[in-house]
Amino acid sequence: MFSFSRENTSSLAKWWRNIDKQILFLFTLLFLLGLFFSFSSTSSIAAEKVNKETYFFFIKHLIFVSISLSLMVIISIQNKNNLIKLLPYLFFISVFMLFLILFFGVEVKGSKRWLNLFFLPRFQPIELAKPLFIIFVAKIIVMDEKTNLYRRYLYSFFILLLIITFLINQPDLGQSLLLTLSWITMIFVSGFNMIILTILGLVFLGSIFLLIFFLPEKFGYIYLRLQTFFDPKSGDNFQSEKALDAIKQGGLTGLGMGEGILKDKVPEAHTDYIIAVISEEFGAIFVLMIVMIFLFIGYKVLNKVFLEGDEFLKLALVGLISLLIIQTFIHIGVNTRLLPTTGMTLPFLSYGGSSLIGSSIIAGIILNFTRKDSSR
Repeated sequence: MFSFSRENTSSLAKWWRNIDKQILFLFTLLFLLGLFFSFSSTSSIAAEKVNKETYFFFIKHLIFVSISLSLMVIISIQNKNNLIKLLPYLFFISVFMLFLILFFGVEVKGSKRWLNLFFLPRFQPIELAKPLFIIFVAKIIVMDEKTNLYRRYLYSFFILLLIITFLINQPDLGQSLLLTLSWITMIFVSGFNMIILTILGLVFLGSIFLLIFFLPEKFGYIYLRLQTFFDPKSGDNFQSEKALDAIKQGGLTGLGMGEGILKDKVPEAHTDYIIAVISEEFGAIFVLMIVMIFLFIGYKVLNKVFLEGDEFLKLALVGLISLLIIQTFIHIGVNTRLLPTTGMTLPFLSYGGSSLIGSSIIAGIILNFTRKDSSR
């Protein structure tokens, strides 16, 4: 027992010595900020709208933040070699879970994106699949050099196509767009021909228009959202208008904690419109600080990429950080009406167990791959 404790202490000491403490601190800070904003944005909802105890949602968020922080540390402390070998198998499990949604998915407001797991009701498998997809694509692109490079790109494209097929069926265009943009970023930095990349982008856009045209009953909502975005008077624009009004009301310094009204007017504001809630109560300066945290994490990770000699780790880190940054700016773009509504959460800060666990997996892998030790 004594030797076991001593070995654990030694492993933790080595982990603490080699981990990038700035990135670790910023990830932890984002989780804690999300917990704080959850306290501010969900208390009145629990008491007045869903007839729950005042701190019902906050306590749930606290539990998920505790699980997520633990998971982040557990992943970051693993041996790189063992983790890299394990992640592809987890990816296949996540794809299988996406497949199960076709038959056992839970439908909410016309979308079937969740599975009822005995330990986690209403879990969204795509949150697990996103970081694992990045790792799997990185592994494909840098695999055996005897395989033609463009064939490797094609293999990774087929994997992307498989996941997007599941997502479009749910339907979830926002996550489809996020994964596509992250995949494009990865193949771009790996040296892909720009002309072919542009053609693939046009093919993707063309596919979306064809889906809308031939299957309007399932994908017509995409057209309606685009139409409402370009012409607000042509459809129901209530949520985005209220979010933009809340941001204007908040100004630079905000109305004060708990003083915002967006959370009471817009359903799921604590998930899809959390940045507008933060802006209304704490001001644009606070939102700018959050954006700077995400950008600084991106800066730190890219610095590690430039120093890294392993092509797989470089590509995986680029994919993971692009996933975080793109999702962050899509969420902010929707909240400020710069982009059509997508239902995209803000990593680390939005309420929701699936989103928090997905964020913790991304954070844990980034911390593991940016460790100073060279052991694989």
